[in-house]
Amino acid sequence: MNMDKKILEKGFSNLCTAKALTELYEANFKQVSKYVHATSRGHEAIQTALGLQLLPQDYAFPYYRDDAMLLALGMQPYDVMLQLLAKKEDPFSGGRTYYSHPSLKDIDKPKIPHQSSATGMQAIPATGVAMGMQYIEKQGLSNPNVIQNDSKESQLNPISVCSLGDASVTEGEIAEAFQMAALKQMPILYLVQDNGWDISANAAETRAQNAYEYAQGFHGLEAISIDGANFTESYEALEKVIATIRKERRPFLVHAKVPLLNHHTSGVRMEWYRDDLEEARSRDPYPVLKKQLEDAGISLKDIEAIEVEIKAKVQSDFERALQAEDPQPEDLFTHDFAPTPITEEVGERFPKRDEKVVMVDCALFAVEELMRTHKECLVYGQDVGGRLGGVFREAATLAQKFGDDRVFNTPIQEAFIVGSTVGMSAVGLKPIVEVQFADYIWPGLNQLFTEVSRSCYLSNGKWPVSMILRVPIGAYGSGGPYHSSSVESVITNIRGVKIAYPSNGADLKGLMKAAYYDPNPVVILEHKGLYWSKVPGTKGATSIEPAEDYRLPFGKANVLQEIWKQEDKETLTVVSYGMGVHWAMNATKGMRDQVEVIDLRTLFPLDEDTIMKSVKKTGKCLVVTEEPTNNSFARALSGRIQEECFKYIDAPVMTIGSENMPAIPLNSTLEQTMIPSTEKVRTKIEEILNY
Repeated sequence: MNMDKKILEKGFSNLCTAKALTELYEANFKQVSKYVHATSRGHEAIQTALGLQLLPQDYAFPYYRDDAMLLALGMQPYDVMLQLLAKKEDPFSGGRTYYSHPSLKDIDKPKIPHQSSATGMQAIPATGVAMGMQYIEKQGLSNPNVIQNDSKESQLNPISVCSLGDASVTEGEIAEAFQMAALKQMPILYLVQDNGWDISANAAETRAQNAYEYAQGFHGLEAISIDGANFTESYEALEKVIATIRKERRPFLVHAKVPLLNHHTSGVRMEWYRDDLEEARSRDPYPVLKKQLEDAGISLKDIEAIEVEIKAKVQSDFERALQAEDPQPEDLFTHDFAPTPITEEVGERFPKRDEKVVMVDCALFAVEELMRTHKECLVYGQDVGGRLGGVFREAATLAQKFGDDRVFNTPIQEAFIVGSTVGMSAVGLKPIVEVQFADYIWPGLNQLFTEVSRSCYLSNGKWPVSMILRVPIGAYGSGGPYHSSSVESVITNIRGVKIAYPSNGADLKGLMKAAYYDPNPVVILEHKGLYWSKVPGTKGATSIEPAEDYRLPFGKANVLQEIWKQEDKETLTVVSYGMGVHWAMNATKGMRDQVEVIDLRTLFPLDEDTIMKSVKKTGKCLVVTEEPTNNSFARALSGRIQEECFKYIDAPVMTIGSENMPAIPLNSTLEQTMIPSTEKVRTKIEEILNY
């Protein structure tokens, strides 16, 4: 098959531009090495072949060596250089992140959600996009981020593309992505660029097989292996694969063998560790394509004219980029979150109903109402499907009411559950997902920290991740060391997520509704011991179910037990959340005129105004948590209160929580010795009042 001359010319121009970028960066190393960067030199042919074939309705997840792909998608050298130099007008991140870490939402180009540096982490979000595309097609929805028109190309089905280096395929999260793509037959292309190196470790040291061989273990994931240094072979192979994915809606892996002709990054120079440079240079894709142009009848003179013109353009764009404005200090403080429409408490909290309902049902009813109203809302996680409806029955009846495509089980893959929401959100869906116990959130933290929490900030506001992550948490009834943990101190140290920890059903329903309409990622910590109010003293967690229109904004604490300023009595503020609220309320029976109890309801944003106003009034403070107190959120909050209220307090701000042991033991005596209780909290309150 003879390749179209125009495609060859386009491909060559792009290779020439990418090569010119690398050479310019090397020639101006002192100027550009302030910020670390990697280039595509050696990988340009396969990247260009892919980039030229993607359409505006497609989603791409390039990796940090894919500058040739970005150029092929329509970005200019000036655009990528603004990121290289971390300039204010960097179109991807506003100077916040590294070269070739794109995020793009242009109407006329493929969509690129935020890209991180963590190797392989993009595979799960990219697969989440494919899962979202599949859901949209099954439900007859449309993607709000894609403009449809009457062109022939616009009518083609979209695909998701995940670009990876071969070394990253050894990451465990790649297996989760491949597993789901193969299991659910999702429309995704995994392009693996294999240059034989990690950084200084080579393939023989680190891989039992290459990516093509690895893919054979995932039944339903078709794979091919090609010479990624040959533009013509790459273009034709990808053309067939992409057409098949668009038509048959199933996953493919393309393993492309390429040489690495430049440094791993500007900070790790190839001559420090490479012993194969001559062999690699013999596989340079540039002269191969140049010869293919000549064979197609394009004169050497015309080819050289293209090279001269492109080098001049690259040089001119570089000089312009050097003069571009840097970000200002105030630019640091934008786009940590997208604005939420839920800023005030609205709707009916206490409608006329016959009886109270348990906390788990308040949440269930909230989700059911949301799913009934919004077809883009779906629920997935471990055991939430129709057969069980969640181990706490928190999704009971939902699959029966809304179908197995909207409420479904996932494998035991916490990373996929969390990280796929990035892709689902990017195509306009609103996933409500859960990990079964807080103890098992750890495999999902990489995605929560690396991808979910930073997407809005590092994409300069283009790609906030709109999702809800439900996390059953806390100890009761001899759950033992792997079903009882409290993890809020870890979650609160991840900036860029909102965190709720309600103590009762009404708050949980109102916060769930607010979380749905919030365009940002939300983690809702739901105490298992409050779900059914089976723990003595927790009847207060039951509620009259609020009306469907009820919304409770984040960052508004509840003064659950309010007192007036008193001159003749010692008074105290107790600050808590979740189960701690019930310990505090039970502990203060008989001293309700001395102790003000604040239920935080959300840990971020945190209602500092309500806390500080109360402590300045009462003069003493106790923070109650279920976590061990050392290095905890509660201890940090105590320190913050002490800083703000030092002139107003008559005793140190104190905390009470679980004993500082590695885990909660199974034996009930040991469990009760470990965690706080009403009696322990009352003793601490009396100690502070008498201080």
